[in-house]
Amino acid sequence: MNGRKRTVQIKFRVTNEEFALIEEKMKLIPTCNMAAYLRKMAIDGYIIQIDHSDIKTMTAEIQKIGVNINQIARRVNTTGSAYLEDIEEIKEVLNEIWRLQRLILLKAR
Repeated sequence: MNGRKRTVQIKFRVTNEEFALIEEKMKLIPTCNMAAYLRKMAIDGYIIQIDHSDIKTMTAEIQKIGVNINQIARRVNTTGSAYLEDIEEIKEVLNEIWRLQRLILLKAR
């Protein structure tokens, strides 16, 4: 236990049903660290779960733009010209990012 920040150990017993309920609630967070979950619940009494699905979607769209830009740059370096379709596709994906960003901001209010 040398060098540990937390030196006091707390032990308690639960029924099988209570244990299953704790595990189910942990899945909602999601976390696999029962000690951290129980400590947080004992101290704060609640855990707030934030839905990051919109941000993940926007990140995927940004990745698509990065791939498209790399393809366009490679083509421009090879042929010396850019295609209008490529530029239009990037504009469409950018518009989707802006739409998702507005949606995220509206949900945050």
